[in-house]
This record gives sequence, structure tokens and C-alpha cells, in this order.
Amino acid sequence: MAPKGRPPKKRKPPKPQPEEPQREKAIRAQGVVVEKLPSAMFRVEVQREDGGAPHEVLAHVSGKIRMRWIRIMAGDRVTLELSPYDLTRGRIVWLHK
Repeated sequence: MAPKGRPPKKRKPPKPQPEEPQREKAIRAQGVVVEKLPSAMFRVEVQREDGGAPHEVLAHVSGKIRMRWIRIMAGDRVTLELSPYDLTRGRIVWLHK
């Protein structure tokens, strides 16, 4: 007895995707939280590698830190990811002990 219904469709091989330009990588830096602001924002002081004056960055908390309910207070050492396009804003990705 023959199976009822349509025969299964044959899958086509996937089309090759065009090469997308790679996104520029975020700049990682370490800093110290200076001030806690509303809406999970923080003012972080980042020390420059060349020994110049510290740089202040407005940073928000990454989703993984927010998911784990990790509390960040003034004076904590953190790792930031800065956008290469705007060095005054960043994302806190790691809280150091």
C-alpha cells in the first residue's frame, strides 16, 4: 500500500551569503565607578593608558549583569566596553572583586 499525501520536498542547497563588512570591535577598558545615576546608569572614571588625565564615561549595565542582579556601587572596579565611535559612553561588562 502506497503512503498517502504528498511526497517529501527535496531541500535546495543554501545560497552563499555575500560577505558583510565586519563590525568594529568595542574597546575594552577598566575604570572605577564614581557615581551611581538613575535608570541603571553610572559615571565611570577610566584611567588612560598613556598616563594622562582620567577620562569620565557614562555607562550602563550589560544585560548579563542585569539578569544576575549584580549590584554595582560607587568605588567598584569595572571593565567597560566603549564604542569606537563615541568614547564618552560605554557598557559595564564585568565587576571586579
